[in-house]
Amino acid sequence: MATDIPMTPQLEQIDGEIQDNFRALANGFQKLDKIKDSNRQSKQLEELTGKMRECKRLIKEFDREIKEEESKNPPEVNKQLNERKQSLIKELNSYVGLRKTYMSSLGNKRVELFDMGAGASDPAAEDNIQMASTMNNQELIDAGKKQMDETDQAIQRSKQVVEQTIEVGAQTAGTLKGQTDQMGRIVNELDTIQFSIKKASQLVKEIGRQVATDKCIMLFLLLIVCGVIAVIIVKIVNPNNKDIRDIPGLAPPAPASRRLLYFPVSGLE
Repeated sequence: MATDIPMTPQLEQIDGEIQDNFRALANGFQKLDKIKDSNRQSKQLEELTGKMRECKRLIKEFDREIKEEESKNPPEVNKQLNERKQSLIKELNSYVGLRKTYMSSLGNKRVELFDMGAGASDPAAEDNIQMASTMNNQELIDAGKKQMDETDQAIQRSKQVVEQTIEVGAQTAGTLKGQTDQMGRIVNELDTIQFSIKKASQLVKEIGRQVATDKCIMLFLLLIVCGVIAVIIVKIVNPNNKDIRDIPGLAPPAPASRRLLYFPVSGLE
């Protein structure tokens, strides 16, 4: 759209580029009404958002050129140029409002420069989100760097958590292994003790049987010895008793007359 405002060639070029973008935005929104698929509508809105971003950049350049030429232009021309700038901003804002209307119809899905993930539903995160259509190049770069730094910090924290978890797991595994080895040694010792108890029990039984046999033999021999002694005593006391046989190997007792010879007669000496 041609204007009667006196402009430098640079301003005329910037103004022409802005008008070209405005026409592209108008045509894009007209095509958007005919698109029924929500995915295609979202893609079209992203393209239109890029056009709005470009318009904002050009309007900033337009304002910078006005300030550079302000001292050279008469006040009336400066006033007309500022009014032209305000009209451009107003037209851009109308397209931004139209874009918001379409975004609301798509379920309040907004085309953002950065995907905020689950934090996008947080009201605090909503306040910190800067729309792509309202950011210049430097803001885009700064926001991108900030997002990358936050992502790196999150990754670093995750790595530290993983390393700590691995270290704790290794310590736990070592402790469990030591306890398992100790339990194995205890089981082996219990098996050894049980085997020793069984052997001792068998040995005690065997010794008991041997002791019982030895006692029987000793008792039998004791009875024999007692019998022999009893017979000897009886033969000595009553040698004429014919009911008691002589013990083999034992000489019969000598007669009393013979035994007297062995005793000295008192009075003869």
